[in-house]
Amino acid sequence: MNKTYTPEGQLIENCIKGERKSQKELYDLYSSKMYSICLRYSKNQMDAEDILQEGFVKLFNNLSRFRGEGSFDGWVRRIFVNTAIEHIRRKSLNTSVGEGLENTIADRHHNALDRLYEKDIINSSLTLSDGYRTVFNLYAIDGYSHKEIASKLGITESTSKSQFSRAKALLRNIIQNKSNKKKTAVGT
Repeated sequence: MNKTYTPEGQLIENCIKGERKSQKELYDLYSSKMYSICLRYSKNQMDAEDILQEGFVKLFNNLSRFRGEGSFDGWVRRIFVNTAIEHIRRKSLNTSVGEGLENTIADRHHNALDRLYEKDIINSSLTLSDGYRTVFNLYAIDGYSHKEIASKLGITESTSKSQFSRAKALLRNIIQNKSNKKKTAVGT
């Protein structure tokens, strides 16, 4: 890593030297954000915790490979997304990723209603099959291209596109059903 004198850079250097206090500080700094990512890719807390632990082991083992060419936050995020995908593969949860995907979810705005809607989408995505959920997360939330997804998951680009399209349709139905149930409950 290039010598850098930012607090983050110093923390990274101290972690590389094996200083436990710095490692704990780095863990505390990133654990809740990375746990959220792990939860998006797993169906339960136990798997998410396994992915989190495995991700931090990889992070600490590979810290010296961070070259400072991009954001450290992005580099850490990629480690955890890749770890989650590997975990899914190992557990044979990702059976078949179906066919085709296209379009993106609507542009997200950052007002309160949109954030609530995004949270609803993420929570609803947990009900999707592993294949749909993985492609949806990679494309809509983590910003991977269909080409990158295809390469990571060992599928075709068109399979990634159709899988995403199907996931969007399923999520739309799930959210619409929840909305209808809320309206019915309020109206009675």
